[in-house]
Amino acid sequence: MASSVWSGYLTFGLISMPVRLFSGARSSSVSFHMLHRDDLQRVKQKLFCSAENREISRDEVVKGYEYRKDEYVVVEPDEIKKIEPKTAKTMEILEFVKAADVDPVYFESSYFMMPEEAGRRPYALLTKALEESDYVAIAKLTMHNREYTVFLRPHEGGIMLHTMYYAEEVRQVEGFGAPDVELKDSEVKIAHQLIEALSADWDPEKYHDTFQENVKKLIETKLEGGKIAEVEKPKKLAPVVDLMAALKQSLAEMEGKKKPATGEKPAAAAGGRKSRKG
Repeated sequence: MASSVWSGYLTFGLISMPVRLFSGARSSSVSFHMLHRDDLQRVKQKLFCSAENREISRDEVVKGYEYRKDEYVVVEPDEIKKIEPKTAKTMEILEFVKAADVDPVYFESSYFMMPEEAGRRPYALLTKALEESDYVAIAKLTMHNREYTVFLRPHEGGIMLHTMYYAEEVRQVEGFGAPDVELKDSEVKIAHQLIEALSADWDPEKYHDTFQENVKKLIETKLEGGKIAEVEKPKKLAPVVDLMAALKQSLAEMEGKKKPATGEKPAAAAGGRKSRKG
């Protein structure tokens, strides 16, 4: 099993249970090293003090907060330890809210929350109670030198934890919202039909990062001395003048495409599917 990123206690009223958090998802991509073009040797980054005009070692480095231009207050690691709130080791459920009321814009990172042996029974109880209600739990947690508001929800018999942005971190964009336009009922009706024509069951395994796949193919091609084929770029579409005509044409094209029968998976997706069990 992967190493946990946090361990402590989840409290629920007078109930306390030991739990651990494991990363639920992380992005992956092809990574490149920085090389010197002339000899293809790795380029190293060094720590350099501009005042003394010399390279310094890592043990000479401290963390500082700039409170005024070019003026800093130094903060030591043990000083950070002294001010850690109780949520550094205890995650307290503050309240329960309706799941539908939480906007996904507040979600940040996802974690699997699993109980230690002593916490299995209260963990199972909380999971079942959440599954049978429309509520999710809101708690506080300190991790990676930051206190988070977290969202606990039931998932596949267990509990997922999502760290959340604070309200002041969610940006507001001036002018965002419903455009001041009048839509015809016929336009809305065809838009619904177009959505229905494109509807499918949610299957995350059929979505892939095409760009990263192309980067891997590029590397393989260069290693084999082959010629790099340029990916066909989409044609630029002209601005829509007749919305109704564009909707009707889109719907006709969608309905002309054969959709797999219920339960049938496209060959590529079916062949690439891997079981999560085992």
